[in-house]
Amino acid sequence: MTRAERPDRVLSPGARVAVVAGSGGLPRDVVAALIRQGHRPLVVAIEGDADWIGEGAQSFDLMPTPPERFALVLPKLKRAGVTHLVLAGGVSGRPPLHRIRFGLDVFKMLPRLIRAYAKGDDGLLRAVIAYIEDNGIAVLGAHEIAPDLLAPAGVLSRVRPSAADRRDIAAAHEAAHAIGVLDIGQAAIAVGGRAVALEGIEGTAGLLERMRDMRGHGRLAGRKRGVLVKCAKPQQELRADLPTIGLQTIEAAHAAGLAGVAVEAGRALIIDYAATVARADELGLYLVGLEDVA
Repeated sequence: MTRAERPDRVLSPGARVAVVAGSGGLPRDVVAALIRQGHRPLVVAIEGDADWIGEGAQSFDLMPTPPERFALVLPKLKRAGVTHLVLAGGVSGRPPLHRIRFGLDVFKMLPRLIRAYAKGDDGLLRAVIAYIEDNGIAVLGAHEIAPDLLAPAGVLSRVRPSAADRRDIAAAHEAAHAIGVLDIGQAAIAVGGRAVALEGIEGTAGLLERMRDMRGHGRLAGRKRGVLVKCAKPQQELRADLPTIGLQTIEAAHAAGLAGVAVEAGRALIIDYAATVARADELGLYLVGLEDVA
């Protein structure tokens, strides 16, 4: 039996689900999906990031949490009867270490977290998920709650990539895969058949902003088009931090002078799918779900 088939990962009508909600549209969509399925989720809203809170708030329970006190949340979730938890959305910044509050149980596992952190972000995520599940709460991926968010395969937009665009996609995908192996990032940009920018700590939004500023660089001057490719890291913990795009990604890719965006089909999320595809069509960008790239 695979992990995805385990009985504790199937939501029964009586399941109590918590959503740790950061920034972006993903936590909003996960909460909406849970409500449609008949659940009343408990939303752990990370203060300063979960700015969508207030939309349909009467349909869920709310636990606002400063980021520096997040480590104290787990005992509260257990007392609230939470059986399943979803991690969704980004966190814009980390609080200073001297402000972070740890519970005794977290102190006990600090050596484990430090060892995991040395292995990179994905290693840390795996350790955090293992810690949560060791405490009796099953962790689900956003795509398990809302599978309709997963990118389908094929050309999703009216505009189709040309042969030259396909070469850009291949080059950007190869680069994104390479930095994924190193647990650096999930995205890369290629122009003229070669990778020109890689995602770093600034995230995809920062990468696209950097690309926009690079358009006047001597080695890029006069070169048009290009593509942003996002794909899961080869060792990706699929229950957290799946590659995600949405309206803002399309807008930023257009502002950066790119011709399109490609994501890994079945292993990337598209927030506000219909609106995102429609905006790509309006701006003349292609949008592609890449197959057989895992």
